[in-house]
Amino acid sequence: MKKTFNQTRTAFFLVFAFVFLGINFGASAQEVKRQRISPSPTPTPKIIVSPTASPTPLATPTPTPTPTPTPVQTLGDLQSRIRLALSRPELRRGTVAIKIAALDTGKTVFEDSADKYVMPASNMKNFTVATAIERLSPNFRFTTSVYADSAPDAAGTIKGDLRVFGRGDVSLSGAFYEGDYLKGLDSLVDKIVQAGVKRVEGNLIGDESYFTGNAIPPSWEWDDLQWRSGAEVSALPLNDNVLELSVKPGSATGSACSVQFLPVNSIMRVNNTCVTAGAGVKRELTVKKALEQNVLEISGTLPAGDKGFSNFLTVSRPSELFVSLLKQRLQEKGVTVTGQTRVIGTKEKAVSSAAPPAAAQPVEITKLESPPFSLIAAKTMKPSQNLYTETILWTLGEQFGDKTNPNSTSAERGAAVVKNFLQQIGIPSDAIIQWDGSGLSRHNLVTANANVQLYTYMAKQSRYAQAWRDSLTIGGTDGTLRNRFANTSAAGNVRGKTGTIDQVSALSGYVTTAAGEQLVFSIIVNGVPSTSVRTSTIDGIVVSLANFNGKIN
Repeated sequence: MKKTFNQTRTAFFLVFAFVFLGINFGASAQEVKRQRISPSPTPTPKIIVSPTASPTPLATPTPTPTPTPTPVQTLGDLQSRIRLALSRPELRRGTVAIKIAALDTGKTVFEDSADKYVMPASNMKNFTVATAIERLSPNFRFTTSVYADSAPDAAGTIKGDLRVFGRGDVSLSGAFYEGDYLKGLDSLVDKIVQAGVKRVEGNLIGDESYFTGNAIPPSWEWDDLQWRSGAEVSALPLNDNVLELSVKPGSATGSACSVQFLPVNSIMRVNNTCVTAGAGVKRELTVKKALEQNVLEISGTLPAGDKGFSNFLTVSRPSELFVSLLKQRLQEKGVTVTGQTRVIGTKEKAVSSAAPPAAAQPVEITKLESPPFSLIAAKTMKPSQNLYTETILWTLGEQFGDKTNPNSTSAERGAAVVKNFLQQIGIPSDAIIQWDGSGLSRHNLVTANANVQLYTYMAKQSRYAQAWRDSLTIGGTDGTLRNRFANTSAAGNVRGKTGTIDQVSALSGYVTTAAGEQLVFSIIVNGVPSTSVRTSTIDGIVVSLANFNGKIN
């Protein structure tokens, strides 16, 4: 009985399975048949919906947004931006002299106090260097001559003194020789050796009588005279008439601080009472150079591990450093100098000229010429080099100045040459009051209008417009504008000249707008204590000019 039940159950399942498989096979065959007769060449994908999940919608392509056009600004918009920049409360007690004009047409874009006197700081260099480019020309070269009573004999001996006559060649500097402080001087030594000189039986004389006047402009302030910006003027300059000074802690607590000069020399004397203190002790260092003396006082403490102090210290009577190092370098090149080193200036020259004339005129043994003035102009304007500018002013006085008055100085004659040039190009005679060439004097006065007139002339009418343009510092790229205008439309665009002294900042130059128009501008801020306020105001206005996409002309 049990066997019969099992057989019956098995049979039932076999019949059920056969029926089920038949039904599904038929369904599959019908699906295949429907696919074969489908008229659509591209079957539509099926969406299978899970009974427990929400349907996934098809992805919708994201439309590309249409860019919003930048609104075209009007001249009124630009002027409003400038007024807003000038309305900041930190400027309320100061003076901002500003003039902006279209370079091509001269149309005024904006002006305020443009004809008022303001201290220019280094914007004074604009007038000195522009005059020199026009009068001296970009190809002018400073010359240093070497004289003797006679040429060297067959053995290479000079019988008597060897005199080096300087005419203000500022290129005898590490600034022109990749920081090598002796290479410029060595170029003169090589010239002397090539002239056949092997022995000098006499003194080595540095003659700086080419220039007349006080080596320090009389209107400079005494606290500017210790560091590089206040270097003395000399017809025999060397390394910008400064020494690189380094003061560092000694090797052990209680030991004297280390003092080093570059180049190494015997001119500068040092009284060093600076002591090395323990690590973590407060640094208290005093560095003071005596006025008009090559004596340096160093006192106080430097803690062990301190990074030390470095700066560029001025040299009094730099011609003495010149001849001292010249003698040393001559001897290292095998030239013997039996006598001493000596310096003569205008007074000593006047005394010697009153003596009976020598039997024969001195012989020029050799000479050294500087690079072309176009390079010197750039080395002056871009880093704002005061000494170079003063030397240029004095050179203008000696090359083109009126020498009928024997009591006039090289600087006074040079200032007269600048004034004459400015009058010739249409700048009023009273538009600038010049006390020096560089702008270090607080007595200088200029107008923003005068700057714009000068820049317009140099760009449009000067024969040497390219040399002038190449001398200017470039925003975000080099010189005194290297660290300004980064990541703005003024970077690599604005070119000009900065100016900075206490409570004064200035920038004059050229900038191209976003619409491609060239503008000339001068912005001079006086009487504002904060340097950052002054420069940010100037830079904000210049960036607004560079961003302007409207039409001016």
